[in-house]
Amino acid sequence: MLEGKALIEDTDMPVKMQIQAMTSACQALDLYDVFDCKSIAAHIKKEFDLRYGNGWQCVVGSNFGCFFTHTKGTFIYFTLETLNFLIFKGASSSPLSFP
Repeated sequence: MLEGKALIEDTDMPVKMQIQAMTSACQALDLYDVFDCKSIAAHIKKEFDLRYGNGWQCVVGSNFGCFFTHTKGTFIYFTLETLNFLIFKGASSSPLSFP
């Protein structure tokens, strides 16, 4: 297991949820090849949807850029092995009103 070897770059998650994020990432890396980023991300997303409700997003890779809006207290970005992990719950937007 790789637990305890993650480097958190940025987060606003509660500590318990941060630990769950890193644990889920470690479990996914135990199950899937490090090059199978799609399966790793799907594993983590499903775990978070089950534990914390639907709407979670997960990006896994070694080179990516992103820009998004997230629900406060649901964001973490960390590195584990050679991969970067971005996990967040999308923010709900208010309905648009048209004249």
